[in-house]
Amino acid sequence: MKKRYDAVIVGAGPAGIFTALELVKQNNLKVLLIEKGPDIDKRDRRSVNSGWGGSGAFSDGKLILSTEVGGWLTEYISESALSKLIDHVDSLYADFGGKSEKFGVDADAFLELHMKAQLAELTLLQVAVRHLGTDKCTEVLKSIYKYLSPRIDIMTGTTVQEVLVKKDKAAGVITDDGTVYESGKVILAPGRSGSQWLADEATRIGLDLSVNPVDLGVRVEVPAAVMEPLTSKLYESKLIYHSAHFDDKVRTFCMNPYGEVTIERYSDNVITVNGHSYASRATDKTNFALLVSTTFTEPFKEPNAYGKYIARLANLLGEGIIIQRLGDLIEGRRSTADRIARSTVTPSLKEATPGDLSFVLPYRYISDILEMLEAMDKLVPGVFTRNTLLYGVEAKFYSQRLKLTSGLMTDIEGLYAIGDGAGITRGLIQASAAGVIAARDVLKNT
Repeated sequence: MKKRYDAVIVGAGPAGIFTALELVKQNNLKVLLIEKGPDIDKRDRRSVNSGWGGSGAFSDGKLILSTEVGGWLTEYISESALSKLIDHVDSLYADFGGKSEKFGVDADAFLELHMKAQLAELTLLQVAVRHLGTDKCTEVLKSIYKYLSPRIDIMTGTTVQEVLVKKDKAAGVITDDGTVYESGKVILAPGRSGSQWLADEATRIGLDLSVNPVDLGVRVEVPAAVMEPLTSKLYESKLIYHSAHFDDKVRTFCMNPYGEVTIERYSDNVITVNGHSYASRATDKTNFALLVSTTFTEPFKEPNAYGKYIARLANLLGEGIIIQRLGDLIEGRRSTADRIARSTVTPSLKEATPGDLSFVLPYRYISDILEMLEAMDKLVPGVFTRNTLLYGVEAKFYSQRLKLTSGLMTDIEGLYAIGDGAGITRGLIQASAAGVIAARDVLKNT
């Protein structure tokens, strides 16, 4: 069977969804959006990375309104152009029910914290943040689905097997049931769960790829009161540290005030740790990730494989996620259920197995993380204590990156690659902005 469309979008994460939102502004376009996971009403925690909304559906719902954080789109468009796009995307989230308080806009409060961070050898980035919460994020995605479903064709539970190319031009896609969907405009937005598929397809059709870093580390859980000096003013604090021993970059990521630690499952049976906060309920704890960024050089070209190897090792030793008290890690001993129970911090992730993260993460990563925690303790005392809980591993997989134009088109005419799966973004806002960029380029060339 063959069907013809003006544009085919692969992946219904933020990048794919916002591509569709922009394309439907031109009423006569026939658009198909294909997603391998379920639609929003059928999703649950077992389909955390696939389905309508992608990883964002069960994320903390933080909209990082910054050109500096959340991706590399300034390598393709100007910073001023990206800033306007971020405002545009932010307004669209608000229109679909995502209006909420904006944090990090008090210049005086930021300056005071920035100076304190400098004294601790930390760099604090100034970013505006709008927090939706996991629960409201799902509502927003349902609202967008309701808007788009009568305007475009949406296929969920359908896997794209191959991208079709004829004479160096996009020609469509083939799905798992053998159906051919012809189109001269194909936008690939497979998300993190589809990054390997995208890399494989790019290699098959002759596109060059470059290697992105891999971020590995732990999720830290402390009493919410410890982080209150930061979270009350900024909500999401973006702190960067360069370790004294190895000179590695360590950063905070995905801070969740009054939130809980959660599990992230990938389709290839890899389990990692994550964290969420909700708009409708709160805990007495705050969690955040500490990630060490590593860029591998020749001859190694598989950073994601390395990251998944580390994650699988934790899954093997802990039957999923490992939890360890900071004091036990420093003393070189495994945490036990009794030791965890004696901690002043009660774990929010009950399924985590007490263990020893030093059997999972290389010494270099452990050393970097301990240094970062000590530095943070100078800024917010109480982080570097024996009762602080560490969960492992947290891993962020960034796809190999394709050569792209300013409109995010590949070297194959009409074929676009966008979002986290294309290795050019790493968050809701820039992934959504990437969709708008690609859609506008499609409209310009249609």
